[in-house]
Formats: sequence, C-alpha cells, structure tokens
Amino acid sequence: MLRYVLRQTTVMGLSLLVASALIFSVVELVPGDPASFMLGTGAQPETLAALRQQMGLDQPLPLRYAGWLGAMLHGDFGTSFTYKTPIGGMILDRLQVSLPLAVLALCLAVAIALPAGLYAAARRGRAGGGLAMGATHVGIALPNFWLAMLLVLVFAVRLRWLPAGGFPGWSDSGAALKSLILPAVALALPQAAILARVLRSALIETMGQDYIRTARAKGLTEGQALRRHGLRNALIPVLTILGMQFSFLLAGAIIIENVFFLPGLGRMIFQAITQRDLIVVQSAVLVLVAAVIAVTFLVDLAYAAVDPRLRRG
Repeated sequence: MLRYVLRQTTVMGLSLLVASALIFSVVELVPGDPASFMLGTGAQPETLAALRQQMGLDQPLPLRYAGWLGAMLHGDFGTSFTYKTPIGGMILDRLQVSLPLAVLALCLAVAIALPAGLYAAARRGRAGGGLAMGATHVGIALPNFWLAMLLVLVFAVRLRWLPAGGFPGWSDSGAALKSLILPAVALALPQAAILARVLRSALIETMGQDYIRTARAKGLTEGQALRRHGLRNALIPVLTILGMQFSFLLAGAIIIENVFFLPGLGRMIFQAITQRDLIVVQSAVLVLVAAVIAVTFLVDLAYAAVDPRLRRG
C-alpha cells in the first residue's frame, strides 16, 4: 500500500507541474494588457512602461513563470493588481464560502442518490423503478441556474423561509448556513440524479454475480443482498463520479454563485478575468486544479481500499 501511495503521489506532483505550465501559458495568451486596462486608453507611454515594470510584465515569459511558480511553492500567491492585497488571503476568504457550499451540496447529493439508486435497482422493471429513473431524467435535464431561480421564487419570495441571496459571514453560523441551503440544493439535485443512475447501473451489474445468488440462497431478500453485499462492490464507479462531482461543485459553481450573489472562489475568478487581473486568475485556478488533483488522489486511495487488486496491480 505504501508503494502504491508513493507512486500516486509522484503522479500527482507531475500532474500539478504540467497543469501550472498550461495555466500560465493559456492566461498569458489572453488578449489585452493588464497595465493598459488599469490606466485606461489615454495613459502616457512612459507611465504605462513604468507600471508594466512595476508589475513585472516586462520580463520574459519563462522568467515570469519560474518566479510565479517558485513563489507559489513558498506559499506566496502574489498580490492582486486591482485590489493591491495578497491573493492568498483573498482565496482563503472566498474558500470559506465555496468549500462549505461544495461539501453541503455533495452531502445532499449523496443523501438523495444512495436511497434512490438502491430503490431503482431493487425495483427495476416495476413501476416504482421506472418512476425513480424518470425523476433522474428530469434532474439531469434541468439547468441548475433555472432551478436556482425557481427555488428563490418559491422559498425566498413566496414562502420567505430562506434568504434569496448574499452571505452574512460565519460570525452568525445559523444565518450563513441558511444562505447556503438554496444554492446547495440547486447544485445537488442534478448531481444526485447522475449519481443515482450510475449507482443503479452498478448495482444491477452486481446482482448477476455468484455471491449475490449465494446470499439470496441463504435467505436474504433482493434488497438485503444489495445493501449488505452488492453496495460495496458497486462503489468504484460511484467513487469516480463523486470525485468528479466534488471538483465540479468546488470549481464550477460560478453561475450559482452569481445567481445568489455569493462571494465565492468562482465569482472571484470571473471578476478577475473581467478586470484583467491575471495573477489572481493564475493563482486561483492553480489552487482549484490542485484541489481537483488532490480529490482524484483520494479517490484512487479509496479505490485501493475498496478493491485490493488495484494495490497489487
């Protein structure tokens, strides 16, 4: 197991290095000059050159990449061109919104998908299983931003149970959690539909295995055999989807954050792109990529824990 962990850690480090080079290159290819954006079109050439030198934009790209990567390795994410504040603090502030939102949405998705997938697999070919799969079709088809606006209309505008948007901060944890419920539900329902379908397919495949037939011969019902013996063996594709979903929920919630006016990481990246604050875009995107790679690494370890054959392979 230790050798497997070391091998996966090496792969993770190399992946992060390649990702950092790609992120830096792609962001630098975006048209427009941050210094010109900050000073406006009427800036004098001397002033523009001085600002570019101050921002380090006059240096060659390889030198700038090496300096940026070296600073990142030492925990220095740089300083925002627009706000003149350390980017590390900005990312931490925004993660206090994005990370709890992603975790809450993923927990809701799992809480909905597991019983739905088990029920659909146990009732396959019957009316109940068909209704469950029909509900997952609807969940996948619904755009989450439309679902978000519908939730606001029902639960915030008409019923007045939950706030329509904004984030009060964690000084009032109850109000903070209430402000995350609607966006978490909007993110969770489509993901729960996907996860339930994957779980159902994996469970149906395991139901034809010999150990399930043996469990049924010992007196277990189909549902009991699925829960006690089939579920663990169906977890590998489910873990794959869970890892992808958490990465999406953390990095891809920009639309939901804008609908609910949440000061999350995705919204910060969107604002930095519009302001040509390249150093913020590079650092924040690399943090998100590192989070995705770390989640993938944890999923690989979970694979090895569920299926020991992977460790031997």
